[in-house]
Amino acid sequence: MIARSPAGRGRALDLAVAFGLGALYVVLLLRTVGDLGYARDEGFYFQAAQSYGRWFDALWHAPKAALAQRAVDAAWATNHEHPALVKSLFALSNLILQGKHHLFAMEGTSYRFAAMVLAGAGVGLVYLFGARAEGRIAGLAAAGLLAFLPRFFFHAHLACFDVPITTLFTLTVYAYWRALRDGGAAWPLATGVAFGLALDTKHNAWFLPFLLVTHAVVLFARGRLLGWNAADRAPFRRAIAALGSMAVVGPAVLVALWPWLWHDTAARLRGWASFHLNHDYYNMEFLGRNYWTPPMPRGYAPLMTVATVPTVTLILFAVGLVALARVELAGPVTAIASRLGLARASSALASLRGSGLAALPDREATGILWLGAVLISYAPWISPATPIFGGTKHWMTAYPFLALFAGVALQRAALAARLELLRARRLLGTRLVSLARGPLPAVAIGAAVLAAPVVETLHAHPWGLSTYVPLVGGATGGATLGLNRGFWGYATGAVAPYLNGAPPGSTVYVHDTAGASWDMLIKDGRLRRDLRGVWSVDQADYGLYHHELHMQGQEQQAWMSYGTVRPDHVGGLDGVPVILVYRRPK
Repeated sequence: MIARSPAGRGRALDLAVAFGLGALYVVLLLRTVGDLGYARDEGFYFQAAQSYGRWFDALWHAPKAALAQRAVDAAWATNHEHPALVKSLFALSNLILQGKHHLFAMEGTSYRFAAMVLAGAGVGLVYLFGARAEGRIAGLAAAGLLAFLPRFFFHAHLACFDVPITTLFTLTVYAYWRALRDGGAAWPLATGVAFGLALDTKHNAWFLPFLLVTHAVVLFARGRLLGWNAADRAPFRRAIAALGSMAVVGPAVLVALWPWLWHDTAARLRGWASFHLNHDYYNMEFLGRNYWTPPMPRGYAPLMTVATVPTVTLILFAVGLVALARVELAGPVTAIASRLGLARASSALASLRGSGLAALPDREATGILWLGAVLISYAPWISPATPIFGGTKHWMTAYPFLALFAGVALQRAALAARLELLRARRLLGTRLVSLARGPLPAVAIGAAVLAAPVVETLHAHPWGLSTYVPLVGGATGGATLGLNRGFWGYATGAVAPYLNGAPPGSTVYVHDTAGASWDMLIKDGRLRRDLRGVWSVDQADYGLYHHELHMQGQEQQAWMSYGTVRPDHVGGLDGVPVILVYRRPK
């Protein structure tokens, strides 16, 4: 038997920890999915996945006929404005795991499972990134802070694209970073493949070339400033290789995995780009005002981040950012000061590099890469013309990197606590030395930091789009400020037990719930099969109202139709109404 090196054992341990964290997260998502209703977009993706699933089945049984253009276009025209990868995974999960093996109690979970797995992979990947860049404490903290970010946790359940693109965006950045650090051909190739998978998931991937090209330019400029040597040139050359792979391999992967693009490729690529560059404007409440046409408020993204990301995570992000900035900027600032003849300043600035605790090796400019990923994710919302209809999910690709900076801060804090305990051993006794050298400081600080995000996240479920952090007053504070309480009609699942108490054959006005989403609640057995969804409140025995500012006219229609302003049932978080059910008097 060949003995494994310590480095090899460390890599194997990191992979095992990453897999374990991801698996545990998937288990948690499966355990909490049962009372979460289906969002509008999920209904459309169910229909697309069903169409793709029929094509996959035909491909297995009659491949020649399935590969004909007529068959391909007929199947993949459904929802062709969005890339195919994740919907294909929804289809295969339903086709194989549910259709053949009946692994899930609910049909809808079989579609959602693929996105849950990608969510777990994202949590494990963030651990790997943090552990390889800074240390295992940083990796564990970053993974935990991402996993228990309330909006991320909500979206991680859904058969949608927002968490999958977050994972694949992070994977592309990680593969690029490993290409810079490790060299060879494997990681540049992996960067191209990951980029192709991201392109085939969601258009957030379009920002990756801007991020990584800018980072390569930073490597070049910093190398020229500090004076090139062989060690400094290597990361830049490797960055060029990774970017070349993205340019060649990425589009090839996109086309190969999206059958809609196999024919009339150029025209269909233009159609895809045009759909997203000229997207319709939908409604969103912000600070008590409804926005549905430009100009959109520039403060939307930063304020919603402060209002929805646990405050301790944001504080740690800021601390970690400062810690890495000291490392990343010390060399360039010292070089500039030296060239300007500022000898004292140069000497003082040079000391910054040694002043940090366990400073990152900065040859790959890791901190700059992470910060760039945060900034590029928020950049589109600088423009007042960018739609804000999807809320925080728009910039979710920033959250893994917020968590990574926070993990750096927590690791530095744990090391500082350990050093302070060691310094105090003369006063407090020699037993303190064993405590300081063990995991206790890191565990204690980690538990203190993670307690609030865990409690906030689990308390908010299944009202994840209605939750706001205590800094702004929680859910009640968010409602008072005039921030959106929910959208996509997902809250119908929360009132299913009430609706199941309706008389046999009752009709229900489903309001903002998509028809396919309502049908899936029936298929799952969460709603009685005799309950019938209708599209007019006047035809319904029960009327749903999903609260949104621009939909208040819908509630007024219910008042007029039912002759009452009093709902028969109210569902919501911490006393904040999110969904109301009106009942026609007998």
